[in-house]
Amino acid sequence: MISIDNFNFNSKKALVRVDFNVPLDKETLTITDDKRIRAALPTIQKILSDNGSAILMSHLGRPKNGPEDKFSLKHIIDRIVDLTGAKVHFANDCIGVEAKELSEKIAPGEILLLENVRFYPEETQGDESFAKQLAMLGDCYVNDAFGTAHRAHASTCQIAQFFPNNRMCGFLMQKEIQSAKAVMEDTKRPFTAIVGGAKVSDKVLIVENLIQKADHIIIGGGMAYTFKKALGGQIGKSLCEDDRLNICLDILKNAKEKGVEIHLPKDSVIANDFNNNANINTVESNNIEDNWMGLDIGPEASKDFSEVILKSKTILWNGPMGVFEMSSFEAGTKSIAEAVAKATSNGAYSLIGGGDSAAAAKKFGVEKAISHVSTGGGALLEYFEGKELPGIRAIEA
Repeated sequence: MISIDNFNFNSKKALVRVDFNVPLDKETLTITDDKRIRAALPTIQKILSDNGSAILMSHLGRPKNGPEDKFSLKHIIDRIVDLTGAKVHFANDCIGVEAKELSEKIAPGEILLLENVRFYPEETQGDESFAKQLAMLGDCYVNDAFGTAHRAHASTCQIAQFFPNNRMCGFLMQKEIQSAKAVMEDTKRPFTAIVGGAKVSDKVLIVENLIQKADHIIIGGGMAYTFKKALGGQIGKSLCEDDRLNICLDILKNAKEKGVEIHLPKDSVIANDFNNNANINTVESNNIEDNWMGLDIGPEASKDFSEVILKSKTILWNGPMGVFEMSSFEAGTKSIAEAVAKATSNGAYSLIGGGDSAAAAKKFGVEKAISHVSTGGGALLEYFEGKELPGIRAIEA
């Protein structure tokens, strides 16, 4: 595989798959968080500084029936101009006559943004002929969209075959791969994985794979109550997947056999309603009364978990400890965020796996204190589940 570091883009039209699936305000259609655009800047700037031109393709949202204005990439043009300082052209279609003409006319140092590739069902179908039409627009192909690397879509996978000698990962993709490998392959011990979220079913594969790698696995969030019930605890109205109780017991058994310590929350902040203004109390996590539900880990659990994290040299965090979006139930997730940040400042390597964990790190002001905050929650999860990512395989083939 060619390294983008050593590739000279002089006079080249670089076709770059970026992940500009940024959140837009529903009323004004303005960007509310431009992190994903900023993350791609090093790759774009490398191309432009080499006297090349960048042809950017991305998806936005999940359009169902062709073009929809609310999913148009035209809404992000101004932000790209602001962040790059370059002249940005826009193609109202990602393939066809206009896109081809604009790609032929674009000058070195300029950017061409193509319209949403998911306006075509062929994109998500991984259609080769659609990928070929996209490939006709550039001289080389750069995949910098780690967030979609787990999808075998036309612009992230099939397109690579049309650039057998000129395909490469961008700087962001490289950084994401290196960060994931730092956790799973170049692991410094003790290695602690923090897994939260609502459902065991969403995280069972990652937990099973982490048992092969980690020294400690901290389990919080709604999924912890399925474990507590499996162990005979009373969990009231807390989230629970009754069909996963045996799986939880198998996980605990396998972890013990491997010498991996599973940490479940001793206590919980509970409420009598899923509401920030509900009545709340703190009780042992296996002794929650009927009609009450656990919505955050308690202070004892926060203390226990933080102690484990602070002794760690490698930390993976995927999933919050509770409903941190509500102020009454944010303390547990905040304590984890601060512990991960402190451990990092003490020399640990920390990786946050996108999604809610990244949002929590931002909310509690520790984002910049983390070694790496991934832009690809789904892709990172599949990597940690031990799956091969099609977008990376296509580049490396």
